[in-house]
Amino acid sequence: MTTNEYGTTQYGNDQYGNPRYAPPDEHQPMRYVAIGARFVGYLVYFYVIVVEIFLFLGFLLLLFGANTSAGFVEWVYRNLDRAMTPFRGIFTPIELGMTGGNEVESVFDTSILFAMMIYAIVGLAAHAAIHWLTVRIRRLERSRHEEQLRYENQLLRDQLARTAQATADPTPVNAPPPPAPPRPPGI
Repeated sequence: MTTNEYGTTQYGNDQYGNPRYAPPDEHQPMRYVAIGARFVGYLVYFYVIVVEIFLFLGFLLLLFGANTSAGFVEWVYRNLDRAMTPFRGIFTPIELGMTGGNEVESVFDTSILFAMMIYAIVGLAAHAAIHWLTVRIRRLERSRHEEQLRYENQLLRDQLARTAQATADPTPVNAPPPPAPPRPPGI
């Protein structure tokens, strides 16, 4: 990569062998931040989905009075306790009675339903943030591409103007460099 007299970087040649230049990209750091934030949003979204699954399984196991000595039930209850930590004690569980052969109480825990609603709201917020960041990234890429096209067109117009003047007038013409491309609005 080389830099031309206009301060832009040559990044290859076009189909006719002419050098292609890229204007300086001021949006690259913002793009990286937006992509990183989108990645974090996906992690939060994944976590919320996993927590919702554990809440639903725990709710069903409590409702049907599952045997707590079973390994799967212990594992689900352990994960349910982690997810329910901020929500414990908000509502009193409703005891529905003893189950058939297990002698385990069947419980309708409204705190779990409340936690499922709150985690769902967090998941929707994460989804909205991911969508917003995706739109912003696409807008930055589109504006960068349009800026690049405008800049290349200006270079071609200047080159054609210099060529036309050189053929009409044999004296050399030192045309000033084209103005820098306008900055598109940032994030």
